[in-house]
Amino acid sequence: MTALENFTPLIGGIPITVDGQIVGGVGVSGAASADQDEKLAIAGANAFTPGAGAASGSTPPVSYFEKRKVDEAFSKGAILLDGSDSRNYMVHASRREKPGQAEIHTKDADVIYVLEGSATFITGGEAVDAKTTAPDELRGTSIRNGETRQIAKGDVIVVPNGVPHQFLEVTNPFLYYVVKVR
Repeated sequence: MTALENFTPLIGGIPITVDGQIVGGVGVSGAASADQDEKLAIAGANAFTPGAGAASGSTPPVSYFEKRKVDEAFSKGAILLDGSDSRNYMVHASRREKPGQAEIHTKDADVIYVLEGSATFITGGEAVDAKTTAPDELRGTSIRNGETRQIAKGDVIVVPNGVPHQFLEVTNPFLYYVVKVR
């Protein structure tokens, strides 16, 4: 291609490959240098490649939370792992002392593991008077036509994204881990 008349090859164009097929491309021009153009194009193309982050050495570090920090998080309800470092998950040490509003997470699935206490938990149906409270988060006053179940210590329940859910009749305290997966 360098032999073509009126043609100047530049770096910064990278093909997007999905399942071994080229499906498009990413072209970057105008960064501080041609090398940076290429790095940005590669990063964009890698967004479509499963496991590309691990191959490029950008794997998030292992996270460890000692008992003292976990106990402290459960004493008030707190986020242990916030989903930064390109993670598609978060870990919450959750505490409830009373019922809550109906919730809908449009992007996050909740994997809930009950550590202590019990609650009436409603899933599905329709959230009443749902309003956006944060990006991709809705809250409502209650749930209509949902499925009611009792959950208690040792139980695990998975609530897919977009499914209304609500805690009612909770013991005090009701402690549970939530792994939020996006």
